[in-house]
Amino acid sequence: MTHVVGVDAGGTSTRAIAVDASGAVLGTGRAGGANPNSHPPQEAAARIASAITDALGTLDPAATAACVVGMAGVSKLSDPSIAAIFETAWKNLGISPVRTVPDSEVAYASATSAPDGSVLVAGTGSIAGRVRGRRLVSTFGGYGWLLGDEGSAYWLGREAVRSTLDVLGQGTELGVLANAVLAEALGQSAVDAASGRDTETRTATWRALITSANAETPIRLARFAPLVSEASAAGDPAADRITTRAAALLVTNVMSAREPGESTPVVLVGSVLSPAGPVGAKVRAELAGIEVLTSTDGVLGAAWLAAVDAYGEGAPRPVPA
Repeated sequence: MTHVVGVDAGGTSTRAIAVDASGAVLGTGRAGGANPNSHPPQEAAARIASAITDALGTLDPAATAACVVGMAGVSKLSDPSIAAIFETAWKNLGISPVRTVPDSEVAYASATSAPDGSVLVAGTGSIAGRVRGRRLVSTFGGYGWLLGDEGSAYWLGREAVRSTLDVLGQGTELGVLANAVLAEALGQSAVDAASGRDTETRTATWRALITSANAETPIRLARFAPLVSEASAAGDPAADRITTRAAALLVTNVMSAREPGESTPVVLVGSVLSPAGPVGAKVRAELAGIEVLTSTDGVLGAAWLAAVDAYGEGAPRPVPA
């Protein structure tokens, strides 16, 4: 009996499932992040291989009819030396064929069977894409933390720190967001010290926040994103401006991925676009009149794409265990 494997390899975690021809999940696996742009490629490949191995369990790797790996940072595989690392990992696993696609493709497939549409991803990073025949044919944004990722958790975190620096530098009153950022970055003592209007103390705190933010890898700024959402929900004006701007940037990107008058669905993916969060709510409001779906589990999309590869268009969608 054959089976297929689907993998969703993100920046913070990797999940794999093995599925039979009926759509039943036979096994699951999990490992750490495997984006080769933010993790050493050897480590990323090893983590994907580990998740697949766990998902297969006692299943025969040679009986894998198809495998689809949705990977954040898949563009890194355009480097032949990097691609070779992953090809070696697949060979050592004993599975073939393996099709590696952008994580946005598997996220789109997890929400809809429609072959055409668009997808908007906003998690740690962000990207929008046009989907045709379940393949990503063009992208908007997705340039990484240095060149873009507008509206992402990284972007929200960066804007939160910048807003707090503005408050400290201009000597204005600390709001909900500024207090939360200082407490997260420097501790409650920094909040207490900066609450007054003493210029020297505020300047010292301003410098300490800049130093703290620059001492870490840039992507760590994403940890401030939940603070923006919480402060926005609490009515903080600075946080509300940030979430409104984030939503506008994300909607601009996804609408750029759509043709005029297009009636296909938009699939929203990622923690920033949760319906319960302020950015997700504002994005949905701006997309009123368009069918908007939410991706809940990219690994199911990856497994279904693998099933379509192996068994054809009639392949049933995987049923979570």
